[in-house]
Amino acid sequence: MTSLAIATVIVTNKLLTDRFTETTRNRAELRLVLYSGNLLSELRQNAIVPQLLARDPTLIGALNSGDYTQSTQRLISFLGEIGAASLTLLDKDGRNVASTDRNSLGASHKQAPYFIDAIRSKDTVFKVLRRETGKYDFFYSRRIESQSNLVGVIVVEVDLAKFERAWAGISDAVLVSDSEGRIILSTEPRWRGLLESEALARQTPIGAIERAIQATSDWTALPADAYLKGEAVMRVEGRVAFRGWRIASFTNYEGVREKVNGVLALEIMGFAILLALAFYFLNRKTAVRAALFQRESAELRALNARLQREIAERERVQETLAVAEQTLAQSSKLAALGEMSAAVSHELNQPLAAMKTYLAGARLLLNRNRPDEALSSFQRIDDLIERMGAITRQLKSYARHGGDQFVPVNLGDSLNSALGLMEPQLRQHHVRITRTLPDRPVMVMGDRVRIEQVMINLLRNALDATRGVEEAQIDLLLAAGETATLTVRDNGHGLSDIDNLFEPFYTTKAPGDGVGLGLAISSGIVNDLGGRLTARNAADGGAVFEVQLPILPEETRAAE
Repeated sequence: MTSLAIATVIVTNKLLTDRFTETTRNRAELRLVLYSGNLLSELRQNAIVPQLLARDPTLIGALNSGDYTQSTQRLISFLGEIGAASLTLLDKDGRNVASTDRNSLGASHKQAPYFIDAIRSKDTVFKVLRRETGKYDFFYSRRIESQSNLVGVIVVEVDLAKFERAWAGISDAVLVSDSEGRIILSTEPRWRGLLESEALARQTPIGAIERAIQATSDWTALPADAYLKGEAVMRVEGRVAFRGWRIASFTNYEGVREKVNGVLALEIMGFAILLALAFYFLNRKTAVRAALFQRESAELRALNARLQREIAERERVQETLAVAEQTLAQSSKLAALGEMSAAVSHELNQPLAAMKTYLAGARLLLNRNRPDEALSSFQRIDDLIERMGAITRQLKSYARHGGDQFVPVNLGDSLNSALGLMEPQLRQHHVRITRTLPDRPVMVMGDRVRIEQVMINLLRNALDATRGVEEAQIDLLLAAGETATLTVRDNGHGLSDIDNLFEPFYTTKAPGDGVGLGLAISSGIVNDLGGRLTARNAADGGAVFEVQLPILPEETRAAE
């Protein structure tokens, strides 16, 4: 258990460290996406301002007339809506003639890069200038024309310093570098103007970076992206979609380590409790086992003797049950035969009555010396005798006990034979039979008499289920696929207790109408043939019985 505890703690530490580290990294990446989006939004918002102000008729008129009394106030009115750091209007000589910063009026910007590039270009110019203090200023400028002549330049100073002030309130250290890698915005003022590697090397212990990346001394090494004075740092970098700028942040692992250590402490405490409980129960069980072993040994010997007696008794019961099942199957056939005898006798009476009529006619024809016509009457009598012989042959075939050896059986022929035996009952109850048979014979290995017995039992059940139903109908479907399947469906009232349907002596019929053995015997016969008999209720009413038997392969059929 100790090894399991150690392995669990090590695995948990690794998994949770990776998970919480990835969570911290994802959060840092989301913050960088937000920061870069804010920067880009501010830059794009201010980029359109010079283009708009360069077309302002009031400012153009002031540059043409030299009257700037209202220009400064107009720029100040724009400042609140735009959100820029300052707006400055320069004449064509670079002199500050109007500005939101009144203290800068009159100053010359003739040598300023944003003025020089603006008068040379037709588009808006963006410039980044570094002050003597190390801080960077960001300007948009654009030339102002009147009748295609240069009259001045409008300068918009973008306030990106507000982002530095906002970033200073978080635990991460953040920097923004230009396309050359120079840091132009940062939570640490000492970094401005340096490369990232230079900034990390010059960072003093009292700076913001020390607070942001100071790692906790820990017995588990965390994955480090960068190092500052030997301390591990998680570095996350993103892209600002503006002139190749990039943004990066540095996050410490202190929060990650605290979360992991908290979970590990709970795991260790849980294993300690489990270990104490295990020792307690093991010590208690050891004293009880010695006494239990002796008592269990005697009980096992007695149990073994009792099991041997029960096995012998069960074998005798199974042999008796097999004999009883065979007797019940033959009894069911005889009971069905008795039920059909009345209907069959009625069927035989009709040919007998017809034969009597034909004989009387033949005698009359012979007396009148008309032997040719009398021969036709004798032929009809012969046909009737053949029909009566077919009926009696079916009854004898059904009544005799089936053999134990299986032979190829055509299910289509068996179904027709079963229908022939049941024809008087079906005709008496006015049931419409629908048969769907495949074009080719459906062959199985089995005992034809027992298969026909199953079919007759299913037909009898369907016939009983449709009593009292208007337009009673029984659908028979024989299909051949991976198995041979016979489906018997009626439009009766359906099945009420499918779970007990194949139990012996279970019946829903009135006393005297049945003993509840037909489906139990049929299920046993189908199981002996290697198949399956199932029942279910149809969706639109009625019951559906399905017999599935192993189909006889073509090569086996040819060999037979």
